[in-house]
Amino acid sequence: MPQSRRRGRTRRGVFAGVLAAGLAVAGLLLVALSQGALAASFAVSGTSFKISADRLEGTGFVQFGGADGGPEGSHPVATSAFRTVVIDNFCQSVTLRSLPVVGDVTLRIASPGEEGMVANDIVLGVERLSGDLTLVNPQIGVDAGQVSKGPPGVVGLPGGFAQQADAATIVGMRQTAWSATAYTLRLKNSLLTLHDGGGECY
Repeated sequence: MPQSRRRGRTRRGVFAGVLAAGLAVAGLLLVALSQGALAASFAVSGTSFKISADRLEGTGFVQFGGADGGPEGSHPVATSAFRTVVIDNFCQSVTLRSLPVVGDVTLRIASPGEEGMVANDIVLGVERLSGDLTLVNPQIGVDAGQVSKGPPGVVGLPGGFAQQADAATIVGMRQTAWSATAYTLRLKNSLLTLHDGGGECY
């Protein structure tokens, strides 16, 4: 992340929500590159997933309102994207409800330590996110159809509300998302586990 350019930096405390209802910040794991109202180019499942991290550092951040569509209808999301992302102490979990015989099962994957997850051109459909946010050279209120700092081709609907920044840092990240994808994704020393009932990242 750029360290020498201090102008235009903003800080927020704990924050949460969807961009369409105010301001939220990007979080992590992956969504197809979007050209319109749908954040994901695939039909999402009816189950959201959680992500936690000690620290996220990203470059080329953009965010605008969107929707992820699935068999149970569309979910409003903050479509959030980074050109690059590095995450410390990464964890992702999803709870599968009422499976035959076994009932509720939580699938969890973790990559502990520094730089546990690294991704390029990552786009997410975020429902909720909290953490301490720092933006470098932010532009808030940009036309969603004109954002230019994020991954190539990632824009929203013309005239829509958006924000973008050269870089972003989130400390103590807790996120719920419906979809995610990336051009490349690396998990270091990853471990996948199944839990009967609990075991979520947070």
